[in-house]
Amino acid sequence: MPRLTRRSALQLAAASAVAAALPARGQTPPRDLVLWYKQPAIEWTEALPLGNGRLGAMVFGGVARERLQLNEDTIYAGSPYQPANPEALAALPEVRNLIFAGEYLKAQELIQAKRMANPMRQVSYQTIGELSLIFGVSSNASNYRRELDLERAVSTVTYTQNGTRFTRETFVSPIDQVMVMRLTADQPGKIGFQLAFESPQQAAVTIESPQDIVLKGRNGPHNGIEGALRFESRVRVVAQGGQQTTGHDELIVANADSVTVYMAAATNYKNFRDVSGDPAAITKAQIAAAVQRPYDTILADHIAAHKKLFGRVTFDLGRNEFADLATNDRIAKSLVQDDPALAALYFQYGRYLLISCSRPGTQPANLQGLWNEKLNAPWGGKYTININTEMNYWPAEPTALPEMVEPLIQMVKDLAITGGETARIMYGARGWVTHHNTDLWRATGPIDSAFYGTWPTGGAWLCLHLWDRYDYGRDRAYLKDIYPLLKGASLFFVDTLVKDPHSGFMVTAPSMSPENRHKFGTSICAGPTMDMQIIRDLFANTIKAAEILKTDKAFRGEVAALRTQLAPNKIGKAGQLQEWQEDWDAEAGDPHHRHVSHLYGAFPSSQISLRKTPDLAQAAKVSLDQRGDLSTGWAIAWRLNLWSRLSEGDRAHSILKLLLGPERTYPNMFDAHPPFQIDGNFGGTSGMTEMLLQSYDGEIQILPALPKAWPSGRITGLKARGGFTLDIAWKDGKADRVTLTSAFGEKAALVYDGQTQPLALKAGETAVFGLNGKGLVRL
Repeated sequence: MPRLTRRSALQLAAASAVAAALPARGQTPPRDLVLWYKQPAIEWTEALPLGNGRLGAMVFGGVARERLQLNEDTIYAGSPYQPANPEALAALPEVRNLIFAGEYLKAQELIQAKRMANPMRQVSYQTIGELSLIFGVSSNASNYRRELDLERAVSTVTYTQNGTRFTRETFVSPIDQVMVMRLTADQPGKIGFQLAFESPQQAAVTIESPQDIVLKGRNGPHNGIEGALRFESRVRVVAQGGQQTTGHDELIVANADSVTVYMAAATNYKNFRDVSGDPAAITKAQIAAAVQRPYDTILADHIAAHKKLFGRVTFDLGRNEFADLATNDRIAKSLVQDDPALAALYFQYGRYLLISCSRPGTQPANLQGLWNEKLNAPWGGKYTININTEMNYWPAEPTALPEMVEPLIQMVKDLAITGGETARIMYGARGWVTHHNTDLWRATGPIDSAFYGTWPTGGAWLCLHLWDRYDYGRDRAYLKDIYPLLKGASLFFVDTLVKDPHSGFMVTAPSMSPENRHKFGTSICAGPTMDMQIIRDLFANTIKAAEILKTDKAFRGEVAALRTQLAPNKIGKAGQLQEWQEDWDAEAGDPHHRHVSHLYGAFPSSQISLRKTPDLAQAAKVSLDQRGDLSTGWAIAWRLNLWSRLSEGDRAHSILKLLLGPERTYPNMFDAHPPFQIDGNFGGTSGMTEMLLQSYDGEIQILPALPKAWPSGRITGLKARGGFTLDIAWKDGKADRVTLTSAFGEKAALVYDGQTQPLALKAGETAVFGLNGKGLVRL
């Protein structure tokens, strides 16, 4: 480690004074973590999202009429089902023969006829409907403002009408498991409204009292699968002063001083094979408990629970006059104005969304996270696991939200059960498999069509997140719990990999490079690059887990031997990383395809890196250049992560600008595919993290892709593999102060500006580094 001289110490002290002027950990510039607007939402993608992981609400903030679009995370269509096709196994040998004979279209035809799931579509995530509050006929108001405070997870609407100042606060409590809205005015007796439900579901409204209204319904059939879910949404309205009466399917409040509205929702879903729950009992108990607690206490507990998670990371890139504009105006002008605080807001919005749509005990974040206004959501609003579900969780570990991964882990445990049946029925294999989609009922068969669904490595990719949870947290008990999932996923490929008669390597067949058409007019192929990379990671992590747990010595030897036989990465004639085993890239159907599947090895994997495999890293850059930067929202986000991993900070920043532009970010900052998909939000947060901190292969890289557009800034609370927490401040484009704390005393190497120094901290020890002429030195 470089020695710190007296002169260097004085220089560092001066630099530290500048760093001290930045917000301290746990602080943020006033009101910079707020989305705000000067008018109510008209479109759904202008409304503001609230959620506690299970219950979701989109707040429109109207003056004459408030709309609250509602979701509960288990309201999907259909009922428990197993779509594995019993005809699939007999057709498998002929499908493989056709592929290896180069008859790819014939193989696709046979897969379509014999090897698709039955039914061939999965069920859709669905809305409960809307809760509306009608205040009057006039929407005329002054001093209007609506906002979403990311630090408090509270939506607030304020305006003046007829001389009275009105305020509405809304939040969804993870503690009390209810949505709460508080309506107040600065003059007594001024609050009045009619409250009612609207729902596209098969549902009916019951008025139980002047305070209580209940929406009861059931889901419908979907793709031939009958509905088996019952749901209930229960509302209690508690007014202070005034009168409460009932109308036709509505509650009426008049002349109140203040009003509190409580909403609970539940279904009879207990797990993917059990729908014996009692939604009425659940909602009654939740409402009864909530109304016994003072509003201020419910709000304070909600904010405290949210801040415990959200407040772990702070991010400051500085601010200018554009930070004072309304959020929709900033997004509209983001391509032409320099607004670094907008990037910081987007970063924290991704963390806010993950906290709001994925908590322990809930369903994982789906394509829309938690928020969906339709009965038939875009792409079913389910789990697309050939990139999108994984991207949802990319920021969880490095931005200090590991608890949010728990629903994903639980879903993988479910998939190991249903996927075990699919592996046996459709492949004659041990272990478990999941293809490119799943849903509430944990269906695992290939769906949609042979072209899109014939991809057996979805479950294997999900296993990377299981390993990452261990790699960051180093919890042996957790590793022991998830090891059977890693082993089962590996077993499937031990049984199903086949030798390519042309190359002699072991490959998947049939498979595809997700959703991309190669030169022979189909996606169907053997051993696409992505498959080989994913399985290489799966086998390596399974082996490491078995070694740590001191188990399965023979099995890990078998897997290690098979891993060496996997088809390697190849560089094509244009210098690109080949997407397929053959050099078909130049003749692919879409040279600018949204998926960059063959670059999985560079990110989220670390098989390809500048320091370890420079030739492959350069080939990855060529492939990215060929694909282009502008794509769908989530695809731009993947490119952002890749260019960051490849240490191209200015290129990454230019791609971030595209992501933040009005074509790919809606006024409420939701990501636009279009239409809305939440993965781009999470991918954006992850990509910015990668610009500032990367950890893999035992190294912690500081500011590996810092763009010139961010000359100074500070981020605190980031996590690195091995249990490290980092605060990083930089000035004039260079690291200024790095604070690193080791939770477990694991060894690592600190890398900055091409220099590497070993770390040997004890558990709980903190080290502070500053910059001198020779690089980072420990203070």
